[in-house]
Amino acid sequence: MPTLAVVDFNIVCATLGGFISLFGLVSYLIKEKFHLSEALIALVAGLVFSPHAANFIRPEVYALHDAVILDTITLYFSRLVLGVQLVIAGVQLPSRYLRLEWRSLALLLGPGMCCMWICTALLTWAMVPHIDFLHALAVAACVTPTDPVLSNSIVKGKFADRYIPRELQKIVVAESGTNDGLGYPFLFLPLYLIKYLHHDGGAGKAIGMWFYETWVYTIILSVIYGAVVGWLARKLLQWAERNKYVDRESFLVFAIAIALFLVGTVGMIGSDDVLACFIAGNTIDDSLQPTIDMLLNVSIFIWFGANCPWYLFDHSSTIPIYRLIFLGILVLLFRRIPIILLMHKKIHQIEEFKQALFVGFFGPIGVSAIFYLYISLEFLRDIEVNGETRPDAAQLEELFTVVIWFLVICSIIIHGLAIPLGKLGIRIPRTISTARDQRDGAVPRPRVRRGQSSGGAAVDGADESSPSPTPSANGGIMRAPRSRADEYPEDKVHGEGANGAIPGVFFRLGRKVTRRRDTEGGGGMESGSEALEIGPAEDGGPTGSDGRGVPNGGSVGPAARSVEFRGEDRSQGAATAAERGQ
Repeated sequence: MPTLAVVDFNIVCATLGGFISLFGLVSYLIKEKFHLSEALIALVAGLVFSPHAANFIRPEVYALHDAVILDTITLYFSRLVLGVQLVIAGVQLPSRYLRLEWRSLALLLGPGMCCMWICTALLTWAMVPHIDFLHALAVAACVTPTDPVLSNSIVKGKFADRYIPRELQKIVVAESGTNDGLGYPFLFLPLYLIKYLHHDGGAGKAIGMWFYETWVYTIILSVIYGAVVGWLARKLLQWAERNKYVDRESFLVFAIAIALFLVGTVGMIGSDDVLACFIAGNTIDDSLQPTIDMLLNVSIFIWFGANCPWYLFDHSSTIPIYRLIFLGILVLLFRRIPIILLMHKKIHQIEEFKQALFVGFFGPIGVSAIFYLYISLEFLRDIEVNGETRPDAAQLEELFTVVIWFLVICSIIIHGLAIPLGKLGIRIPRTISTARDQRDGAVPRPRVRRGQSSGGAAVDGADESSPSPTPSANGGIMRAPRSRADEYPEDKVHGEGANGAIPGVFFRLGRKVTRRRDTEGGGGMESGSEALEIGPAEDGGPTGSDGRGVPNGGSVGPAARSVEFRGEDRSQGAATAAERGQ
């Protein structure tokens, strides 16, 4: 008799592999057509597989029903994902980007993060009953950094390439990478004050520990170490590639290997491994395209969905559920948007108000917040009196867990649904308007499709001189480009003369294009023909604007002809046509 081995390892492998395989089959449809983030899909899948539903993934069982072990697993998993994601983000940025764009980053990381921290603390202090402002500052510090995992899902893909300028994508990635590591000073200032204020050492010791351990040992050391490791890795990789010592497979996973090395070594010395990974990635400066980050991202959000304390949201002794909901809405609205709107004119990557609103809204809370949550819980457990956790620190553990987990879930849901709901909100009124016009018998105005040239033939008398709704070449948000008619007002419709006459019929015979021309004279109509010799199309493209090798327009009489020869500019063509008309 065969023996079934329905054990946790086999169940987890089957569940995770099956979901990722099925998701991969429809990933393009979900992400590029419906614009749903993989984080939201994975979070819902984790909830479905959790002990609250299918019970396929059981985090408490894996942690031997020990809360400390479970928190440690989540912390290390978050560190791993952040390390890999930040190395990849740093590699994808241009060389020396952090040094070249330090002014914009200084505004986002200085006044930007400070205002985000204070605003979130004020909202938490107002909505959570019986909480000190110092405790609210500690909670707010966990959600101050923008998440690089969720930020990358927003600035990558067809939607980002179409609507978000390239420079704006870069500054969002750079900000999310750097402010992740710089969350330590915002977090440990209130934590040290909680530990030492009115207790051993007082405020002086707290400030001293904050400067020495947080700024010098954690931040500065990690920056130096990450830059040195990244520079050495780049030189070694270039040397190995130049001498043909490295194969393609090893080359492609090099960034992952550096991320693992940094997470391990920086973690052993107790410094900021997250910031070191990002600095090293930007120092490496190579065109690596690893794919394991997708596997890690989906896996961790499945883990979040299974491990999230859903029951605490409605059964918490620190904050009721209705206050949690209001807190989530207020934080997403006022945590980041006001300060970005105030500073956007000083940041050259943000060119207009709509882009500032986009950058302010899409500052997601995700993996980095969970990372700082469990860093905080680990610190609070060490605040002991007579061998037991101090009562105020023990009370803070539940508050941290409930508020930060709820804000993370809100951000994943809201930011994951923002783009599809926004596109749906635009499409529904348009569909209703079209249906109403058809019901009333009105002729609907033809709509130029995205990507269609504005110089195409007019349809049903549509005004071709109006700007096309297609985004501009630099990918600006909601920015219509200048049409060809704006540049050449005398030739608004290609092939139509100044008098609005319809061009004659063209016939192509080899390299000859013959146009049949009807002219009025002597009270009757006479037919004529004109042969024009054309050369091969420029740049290997088709002759004419209709893509079929035949010029798609002309004019009658003295109008400027639409067929142009190589080496002949528009003025010469117009002059020749005028002479022919005379």
